[in-house]
Amino acid sequence: MAERGSYSYGSEGPATAVAEQPQPLSADKKKPVLVTGASGLVGIHTCRELSKKGWQVRALIRDPAKAAMALGQLPVEFRVGDVRDASTLRSSLSGCGAVIHLAAIAIERKGESYRESNTAATERLISAARGETVQRVIFMSQNGADSRSPYPFLRSKGVAQDSIKTSGLNWTILRPSVIFGPEDQFVNVLGRLIKLTPKVFPLPGGGSARFQPIAVDDVARVIRMSLEKKDTVQQSYDLGGAIPLTLLQMTERILTAMGAHRKIVPVPVKVLRPLVALAQRLLPNPPVTPSLLDLLSLDNTVANNALTEHFKVVPVPFAADELQYLRRITVRNALRSLFERD
Repeated sequence: MAERGSYSYGSEGPATAVAEQPQPLSADKKKPVLVTGASGLVGIHTCRELSKKGWQVRALIRDPAKAAMALGQLPVEFRVGDVRDASTLRSSLSGCGAVIHLAAIAIERKGESYRESNTAATERLISAARGETVQRVIFMSQNGADSRSPYPFLRSKGVAQDSIKTSGLNWTILRPSVIFGPEDQFVNVLGRLIKLTPKVFPLPGGGSARFQPIAVDDVARVIRMSLEKKDTVQQSYDLGGAIPLTLLQMTERILTAMGAHRKIVPVPVKVLRPLVALAQRLLPNPPVTPSLLDLLSLDNTVANNALTEHFKVVPVPFAADELQYLRRITVRNALRSLFERD
């Protein structure tokens, strides 16, 4: 078995080898920036932020129709393909000056594992970037990611993170707490579950775990600034919002934003686990999996918040006024979301 952070796949060669030629510290604005996962939450807002600031954006997407809906109004070049495919990565990176690697999965499904989608795909991207002499790599990791973590998702991101650090490329790693925004898959999931549970809302463990929710537009700004600032090279930054909040406090603010009233009932995680496991087996798109349920009991806050301390960004608050997008959720589309594939 390969050691942590040193996986290599196919004929691309070890991604952890040191680059042979020194590279410039800042990206060339005359060259395109490849954004993987461009039609996801952070990808959409990153493409908007970069385009607004005059960067040429090349978006790697899997679903052209979905991408057209999300990004069609932007001057973005589309490349259709899978981030797990080495040849797609190599052709997509051709001529690029930088890559922003956002593509990852939080929930494993048939044909999509953490190892392939989060870890191996990152290894292949590193190899392709080295082959195409890409100047800069911005990697979206996760607060708490660690290659030694007992939690599969955090471990997969940690292994990928280690590979980026030893790639020989000019990298920057961003490690945000939970991200919120119109297309998010955390706050929106809570909103949909609230719609599907009238009167009483069961909260895992009573919602005592603390998070530091950060707005997606703030994350996109940091990505763009990381690309432009030379002092971000070979640096890793933890990112969080204005203040830590318990899951209970977040849920109360979500209820206020939705204009909903529920009695919040604490439920032990061990009681919810078999129900969540059953939903994972029966539903094409379960809102929560057993592995993610475990993460809801972990603190997800940042001690040194680079958003404010390094990038000098005033955080968008996690407040009802900023969560008005949740009012679009209906019982009907909440139910439909359980049976739709991403």
